[in-house]
Amino acid sequence: MKFLKENLAVGFMLLALFLGAGNIIFPPLLGQQAGTEFIPSILGFLITGVGLPLLGIVAVALNGGDLQHVANRIHPVFSIIFVSVIYLSIGPLFAIPRTAAVTYEIGVAPFLGDIQTSWLPLLITSLIFFIFVLYLSLNPSKLVDRVGKILMPLLLIVIALLAFKSFITPIGAIGESQGVYINQAFSKGFTEGYLTMDVLASLVFGILIVQSLAATGIVDRVKQVKMTISAGIIAAIGLAFVYISLGYIGATSAEVIGYQDDGGKIIAAAAQVLYGDAGNIILSAVIILACLTTAIGLVSANATFFNKLFPKLSYKFLVVVFTLFSFLISNFGLSTLISITLPVLMFIYPIAIVLMFLVMFDKLFGRRPLVYSLVLLATALVSLYDGIKTAGFEIEWYANILNTLPLHEQSLGWLVPAIVALIIGWVIHLFTKSSYKPRQNNI
Repeated sequence: MKFLKENLAVGFMLLALFLGAGNIIFPPLLGQQAGTEFIPSILGFLITGVGLPLLGIVAVALNGGDLQHVANRIHPVFSIIFVSVIYLSIGPLFAIPRTAAVTYEIGVAPFLGDIQTSWLPLLITSLIFFIFVLYLSLNPSKLVDRVGKILMPLLLIVIALLAFKSFITPIGAIGESQGVYINQAFSKGFTEGYLTMDVLASLVFGILIVQSLAATGIVDRVKQVKMTISAGIIAAIGLAFVYISLGYIGATSAEVIGYQDDGGKIIAAAAQVLYGDAGNIILSAVIILACLTTAIGLVSANATFFNKLFPKLSYKFLVVVFTLFSFLISNFGLSTLISITLPVLMFIYPIAIVLMFLVMFDKLFGRRPLVYSLVLLATALVSLYDGIKTAGFEIEWYANILNTLPLHEQSLGWLVPAIVALIIGWVIHLFTKSSYKPRQNNI
């Protein structure tokens, strides 16, 4: 019984860390735009929003729980640069400021009336938000108790209230599919899952879980791995429930609230229809709790990593720095943050996905840096263009080359080059493995 309670606590903690701003606002928008193509689109979204993050947790847990240690198999310099980019992307540059911006836009602004157009309410909201984040992040040993045992159950309850009502008495009929979803529902859902940043987060949450388990007295390595994987499964089930529920709310909303360009507006209007004035209160509770728990985890994870990278900078000092920086960035507003985030994700997300799969099966090619490098380089050459294109720039000669790739129109053009590079690297390994001498840190 004690072991079950421990696993549930850690699982709820991990779910709370994953379940942040993007996880609430993107599924309703996907559902509304996908309409009658909801099933294939949500399946694509679940792959990148649930399946791959679970594999990321498992991959990192089985390989020491430390992404930097794993990335060292390629090269120490690559390890430092890539892992730092991952942490900063899901940390103070994008994800942490987004949690405060979403808290304001959906959890606070609907109650402010005309004054929400002023910059002052966002400033005050983000200031209060990050004061809580700072306090709860300064002592990471309390994360399991504070997040896993208290905030997460409350969060699930308020989401369940919305989900239950939407399934029993749907807002309306499922609407017609829109835009790209008409012909490319699955691939569009797949790339929309990038916006959750869950794959990136899964690669770095492992060390935070291990640290929290150690702080509670669980130091046995085998038990830590088992509990981390169990936590990943619990979090995956919870995420799937949330995504399907919120996506379904979006899919059935257009008939009553009309088509919207923002998932936050969809879920806010839907909550009003489902529960009246109480719906807005329920929604605010969901948003504030989800964003707060995610921000706590991301601040703690970033401070832990950079403290390890730069030991002279204390954990508490880094928590203060990242919290203050995120507070400043969050005041640029939600729409600006999202517009900047997507091009970066289109570039680094495929690299992270490929790296995760390579880590799972790298014993097949002796963990050779050459194979890693070939596959990651092939992936990066394509995903770099996707990022540039998403940012609104076009390089004609670059586009002419990549347009010939299979699945390029679906933003999955990197897949075939990655597979081809893997085959080439594996063949080279087979013919040269007898003379190969691995580096000492290639473990």
